[in-house]
Amino acid sequence: MRVAAIQMRTRGTIDSNCSDFERFVREAATAGAKYVQTPEMTGILQKSRKDLFSQIKPQEDDALVKLAASLARELGIWLHIGSHAIRLEEQKAANRAFVFSPDGLLTATYDKIHMFDVDLANGERWCESNVYQPGKRSRVIEVENAKVGISICYDVRFPDLYRQQALAGASILTAPSSFTKHTGKAHWHLLMRARALENGAFMISAAQGGKHEDGRETFGHSLIVNPWGEVVAEKADEEPGIIFAELDLDEVVTARARIPNLANIRDFVLEDGIENITSVVEAAE
Repeated sequence: MRVAAIQMRTRGTIDSNCSDFERFVREAATAGAKYVQTPEMTGILQKSRKDLFSQIKPQEDDALVKLAASLARELGIWLHIGSHAIRLEEQKAANRAFVFSPDGLLTATYDKIHMFDVDLANGERWCESNVYQPGKRSRVIEVENAKVGISICYDVRFPDLYRQQALAGASILTAPSSFTKHTGKAHWHLLMRARALENGAFMISAAQGGKHEDGRETFGHSLIVNPWGEVVAEKADEEPGIIFAELDLDEVVTARARIPNLANIRDFVLEDGIENITSVVEAAE
């Protein structure tokens, strides 16, 4: 299966991003991609709560969602919006992924589970939970002949999510992202390669890149990683563009046979080490 990951520099208005989105998706489909993924927050990147909520709409009224359904049907592709801000109520939104089938039907949605609530060493402060309602459901879906696990950005720091998706049969994992430039330099490649390697699965991660209209800077470097943890495609900069790869699912079978860690999982009990040491000392006395 030929796949594409689109790197964007999302702007502050949905209309302008719909135009970029359509152009890139058409380009990817023309180049033969049957599955096309876009980054987290494809439709809008806006720090200002007021400006964000003045534009976002419920799912059924959203322009990007309608456009994606139309493009998937017209181009005959699987189209995965990495995520988009969807209004839930007056001052609460969902950071929601969408996957459309080649007939234009909405196959799955996924709301980002783990909120990026952090204070970075460079002074940046992020508190996604002030705006977004965390999701509660992981998702594994069928795409062509593959099972695909869905996640978003900061989820990638929680490996149990991907382990459960792999155990549910996912041979392709996804983490479309808007990594900050600061954390991306330190951890982006390491995290994406680790999630692929430890689960013997492909990892596809479309990214945001560059300096955005709201002042934030994102790392870029969209990646496609194979089940052995090797990078097979990278947009090795912050500029918008597309990367492609041919995925051979036999590589998943081979990797999991060579390192059968999924098959070798065992239950265990975590004990309090300090208590155990104390009991040993008491017994010796």
